[in-house]
Amino acid sequence: MDIRELRYVVTLAEERHFRKAAERHYIAPQAFGRRVRALEKEVGARLFDRTSRRVELTAAGARLVERARDVLARVDHLAAAVRDAPPAPDDAVVRVGVLGFGAADRWPDLRELVRAQLPGRTLVHIELDWDTQYEAVRDGDVDVAVIHDVGPVEGVRLDRLFVTPRVAVVPAASPFADADRLDEDDVEGHPWVAPAGRHPGLGAWAGFTGQASRRSPVVRTPAAIPAAVATSGMLGVHGELARRFFPRPDVCFVPLAGPEAQVSVATRADDDSRTAVAFRQAAGLLAT
Repeated sequence: MDIRELRYVVTLAEERHFRKAAERHYIAPQAFGRRVRALEKEVGARLFDRTSRRVELTAAGARLVERARDVLARVDHLAAAVRDAPPAPDDAVVRVGVLGFGAADRWPDLRELVRAQLPGRTLVHIELDWDTQYEAVRDGDVDVAVIHDVGPVEGVRLDRLFVTPRVAVVPAASPFADADRLDEDDVEGHPWVAPAGRHPGLGAWAGFTGQASRRSPVVRTPAAIPAAVATSGMLGVHGELARRFFPRPDVCFVPLAGPEAQVSVATRADDDSRTAVAFRQAAGLLAT
């Protein structure tokens, strides 16, 4: 479900006609209809009753449209707050630092919410690692970042996007690959791939990787963990979403006891520019 689909459904509820509703969004009626049907499939309910001459809301559709209007009103109000913020030195380009899978499934909505508030801006991707993710924001190397939030840092504001359960990344041939879940006792004494980062919160989140030895591969980004596991035969720790964003046929992702991984939008604490405000408000709207 994305913001565009919510707008389509609200427009169709107002027009009660697919062609007229599609014209308001400058797209073909067929494409408009496909997006509406996709939303119905996603929510698991018919939102409209169609006849040859008219479209009527179902009870489920009326409930969704009511909530959609509330969500869209909040989205539209974001732009007013951004307009009141001072511009950044170069507001045409927004340098977005990203660690690992970043905003994961929330990227499309995050981009749309930001672009609605910052029309004409270009978002530029800058890859980060665990060791520099906070400093890149604080030192101004990036305007905003989507990071693995392992704890507070002075001078950086963190707005949570979501949390994802922890998993162990294990070789596909490992006896751990068929486990439903792993606990500390299950993996005691087994060597681990070591994530590299100075923030003490990273070690606290990684937990079991304290068993890493001098022979353990050192990885600086979440994207490198599956390859390091496959190469070394050791275990790694990751967020559950890595199962879809960093898949490999030679590793498996097994639920692992311990703290969840939190993903946050990071901005400089003293930054009240339009860019910072736009990302903070988008994160607040999407946060789960």
